Amino acid sequence: MPAILVQDLKKKYAAVNALDGVNFTVHKGTFFGCFGPNGAGKSTLLKVLTGQIPQTSGSAQVLGMEVRDHGVRVRDMVGIVPEVESPPSYLTAYEFLYFVAQVRKIDDVDKRIDRWLKFFDLEETKGTLCKDLSKGMRQKVMLSAAFIHEPELLFLDEPFVNLDPIYQHKLREYLLELREQGRTIFLCSHILEIAQKLCQEMVILNRGKVVASGRVEDLTVNEDLESLFLRMVSEDAST
Repeated sequence: MPAILVQDLKKKYAAVNALDGVNFTVHKGTFFGCFGPNGAGKSTLLKVLTGQIPQTSGSAQVLGMEVRDHGVRVRDMVGIVPEVESPPSYLTAYEFLYFVAQVRKIDDVDKRIDRWLKFFDLEETKGTLCKDLSKGMRQKVMLSAAFIHEPELLFLDEPFVNLDPIYQHKLREYLLELREQGRTIFLCSHILEIAQKLCQEMVILNRGKVVASGRVEDLTVNEDLESLFLRMVSEDAST
């Protein structure tokens, strides 16, 4: 059973086809990348896969479940980092992580919270309201919330955004550890240099359609990921 199975997936907003017949499979234990320019459909795809919005037609299965019918269960089982950092402004960093841990019914709550506060150097600001944290710190809180229950599948939408190079590196190394452990990771990112070091398989979206897919090492034999990305998007735009 694949971790993610997408078949002829379509999502339409009024006259706009945000997703237009998307097909791909993500096998368990794969670090999978989804790339595309702004407006290509990446965030829409992630929202469909996590049951935040319904597709117009087609099938989206996650961990063997049709997401449209089992969205709550899917979200229970996965970790999600949304495109925009959004911890509740009225909670402190600690309170938000404690809330997430309670919802997830996690054992050793304080131990797990302390681990991530320490990992992201948030210990001195754990009592600060999220609205008063910097964008980078809010991103660290959202990452901590996604990781705290150690899910078998992660959906990460621009996880490196607002992180300085030190924490981009630290996050990259942690994700590599998860890959070695056999976790499944679905990554959307514009930082292609980092993505190429992480991803094993990928799709490139443009205007809601898949314009390239396959193993990263096969697709980048003669060019790096950035060059491939620019070429495929440019060729698609000219058709």
